[in-house]
Amino acid sequence: MSLRRRLALLEWARRSGTLVFEDDYDSEYRYSGRPVPALQGLDRSGVVIFAGSFSAVLFPALRLGYLVVPPEMVDVFAAAESISTHHPPLLEQAVLCDFITEGHFARHIRRMRELYAERLAVLLQAAKQELKDVLEISTVEAGLQTVGWLKHGQSAERVADLAAARDVELVPLRRYAAGRQRREALILGFAAVDPTELRRGVEALARMLTGA
Repeated sequence: MSLRRRLALLEWARRSGTLVFEDDYDSEYRYSGRPVPALQGLDRSGVVIFAGSFSAVLFPALRLGYLVVPPEMVDVFAAAESISTHHPPLLEQAVLCDFITEGHFARHIRRMRELYAERLAVLLQAAKQELKDVLEISTVEAGLQTVGWLKHGQSAERVADLAAARDVELVPLRRYAAGRQRREALILGFAAVDPTELRRGVEALARMLTGA
């Protein structure tokens, strides 16, 4: 969403008395263009509730997330949290606080962004060489995965099953879709896979799709 549209959305929320819930997912991992500002950072009227999690940027087992709420709602959310969470992970929160304030978190994000950008480049280059006739890779500017659209009507479920037998993990997009899809597609993850395995996976997928 462009900056102009973001500002228009905030103005609409202010005029209509509506709260906007912003889920900040994968925004730290943007590989091209200028960073996209969060709505909460542009909000001057207190209409945005901003949510984030450390699951993707650190590790899921940490089980820590956060909310940034308008100042007048802080007491309400604090009271709700005190009732709903009987045993908050105080030690983990304290360690994470130090991790952030001492600059380690920012360095970690920069390092991971470079690593994931490299792996994305490997995936796109290998797909261009091996899959151009059978799979169309969606343009991705941020995140940890992308989508590959099957060109010749193969079943994404069948391709995923065949890939699993070759130790290649693919997820059919239809598992996350409501209603009927016009095209079959696969979710391709790249962030957690080293370049050698990415190339092997692309080559295996090319052999399967070409054979099909």
